[in-house]
Formats: sequence, C-alpha cells, structure tokens
Amino acid sequence: MSRSLKKGPYVDHKLLAKITGKKPADLGIVKTWSRDCTITPEMVGFTFGVHNGKQHLPVFVVENMVGHKLGEFSPTRKFIKHGGKKQREEEQAAAAKATAAAAPAKNESKK
Repeated sequence: MSRSLKKGPYVDHKLLAKITGKKPADLGIVKTWSRDCTITPEMVGFTFGVHNGKQHLPVFVVENMVGHKLGEFSPTRKFIKHGGKKQREEEQAAAAKATAAAAPAKNESKK
C-alpha cells in the first residue's frame, strides 16, 4: 500500500543532511542502509552505497530515478542460473564453438 499524500514521500533526514549543500565530487560514495528512502531531485548526481544485506552496492542517481526507492536499484538476491540437461548441452556447445574459433587464431600467430 502506498504512503498517503498528506504525509508525502519518506525521505531519510540523516541521508538528506549528509548531501545538502555539498557537491557530488566532494563526497564520493555515501553509504546508507535506508533502502526505503524515496529518491528526491536533490539526490541527482550523487552515488549512494545502498546496503543489500551483505555489502554496499554503488547506485548513481539520475533524473529518471526520482520518485523510486533506493532499494529498487540494489538487488538483495543473486541469480545464479536455471539448471537442467538442456542448459548443460547449450553451455557445452558454446564452449566448443569458442575453442574452435580460438584455435585458428593460435595457428596463425605461430606462422
């Protein structure tokens, strides 16, 4: 459920205090654990290190991100891959194709 219009968007006051009156080049990466903080126009141009539960991922804020939450740009889950027999066959075919393409290049360099 969205936040009421009367209250306005949630913005972490400590985070705003860190960036107000400063230039993006002066601060570098601003670390934050506030994933639920809404991005405001004052944040454009800054790089935030948004915590994903394990580490701080750098998020460079641009104009298109205004109105979104910081946590949207720092995924908490790492996608490995879907498995299965078909996937293994495709990987082996791609590896064979890559080695076949690399073999003629090696032969030409030896000449």
